[in-house]
Amino acid sequence: MPFAVTHAIAPELIVRDPQLALRRLQQQWHGHAERWVFGYASLIWRPEFEAAEHRTALVHGWHRALRLRSRINRGTPERPGLVFALLPGGACRGMVYRLRTETAEVELERLWAREMPTGVYDARLLPCRTSQGTVAALAFTLSRRSEACLPRLPDEDLLHILRHARGRYGSTLEYVAETATALRRHGVHDRELERLMALSRRHGLV
Repeated sequence: MPFAVTHAIAPELIVRDPQLALRRLQQQWHGHAERWVFGYASLIWRPEFEAAEHRTALVHGWHRALRLRSRINRGTPERPGLVFALLPGGACRGMVYRLRTETAEVELERLWAREMPTGVYDARLLPCRTSQGTVAALAFTLSRRSEACLPRLPDEDLLHILRHARGRYGSTLEYVAETATALRRHGVHDRELERLMALSRRHGLV
């Protein structure tokens, strides 16, 4: 299907009710024969769904950034951690996964429960370029205006978080390291992520 716009869910339609957002996404997805999901961080190394196919992919207009505050999964309210978000600007290379037709709706609901319990993300269909053509894939993006989106932090603050923040799924440091390993495994080089890993090594964190 040709791409007339950069995303299928227009900004004015973005809502904070997760279930309403899910219904709107499903309506948008009706125009696409296949169901693809774009992974840029933990969805690459912990997708929790069985994909019929996966490919490396490039998204223009968005970039991976360690700027989403995590008060449960990778930190606590008293000592928040960080996770990656897909923020406007630049480009991001990650993976796209095609859901199996027979289980796509069930898998989408499971994925939604994992990623959108509070509605922090703006779910969009983004054109993702792959070696076999461009596909429309669901991506969980973050608005810079979100209260959970932090400004760029100096290295001193990042090191403090990497050293101390830990939540129910482990530490921020473990999360960053897993993402770096997964991207390398798929031949994806992220300059800022590699810089964070080098910073962690210099300070004896890994």
